[in-house]
Amino acid sequence: MVEGVHFHGLITGGSSGIGLSVARLLVGRGASVSLLARDRAKLAAARAALEAVRTDATQHIRTFAVDVSDRAALDGAVLEAIAALGPPDLAVASAGIARPGYFHELPPEAFERAIAVNYFGSLYTARAVLPSMRDRGRGHLVFVSSGAGLIGIYGYSAYAPSKFAVRGLAESLRPELRGTGVSVSVVYPPDTDTPQLAEEMKTKPPETRRITATAQTWSAEAVAAAILRGVDRQQFAIAPGLEMTWLNRLHSLLFPLLNWYFDRLAAPR
Repeated sequence: MVEGVHFHGLITGGSSGIGLSVARLLVGRGASVSLLARDRAKLAAARAALEAVRTDATQHIRTFAVDVSDRAALDGAVLEAIAALGPPDLAVASAGIARPGYFHELPPEAFERAIAVNYFGSLYTARAVLPSMRDRGRGHLVFVSSGAGLIGIYGYSAYAPSKFAVRGLAESLRPELRGTGVSVSVVYPPDTDTPQLAEEMKTKPPETRRITATAQTWSAEAVAAAILRGVDRQQFAIAPGLEMTWLNRLHSLLFPLLNWYFDRLAAPR
């Protein structure tokens, strides 16, 4: 997929976690990258880490401090990245937040923020990068959803609907972009060892902890490698690992069984 320094990867949520791991792999393949995230200090650290693994002095690492839920600011950052490095060959909408908790205890702002960042952040990213991709006749757009975008999970009433929406956006865009040279993928990562997961643990209800403890936690590097393998193979659905693979393929059939199992795990003790 990526050969040489003329490849441009644009990644939201690129200062840490899955996004940064994707960027590190791209830079290792010889690409230039644009990282978009909110925290300037984390972006600076990410840039330094990526510059240390550059394979060619002509590779560029650009950073943009932006909140993906701010459409005007995101549009400006993407236009600046395109002006510097050209249209992205690969754009990964990886920025995301999660705040687990009981539905009746979560404030309305938690639901609004999840939709703003996870869904509208992905939507705005797509709208910002697609015109230049379509004009050039090539590109690949990757949406990072979640296993919780395939089946609702206890304690994730704010998070899961936003990731369902990301899945719906990807599924709707895929047929629209056929024949344009632009490909679409949607990723369903399992629980991944990232700063975001550590933040989730602060508010995760005990019932949710019991449910999520049944699944393997992946490293961000392993998920990033699975994403790029899927992109290399032009896969639409990228589901790292056997658990996510079967959940992606059979989630409608497995839904009653999983509900029964999760209900038992969440039952009062």
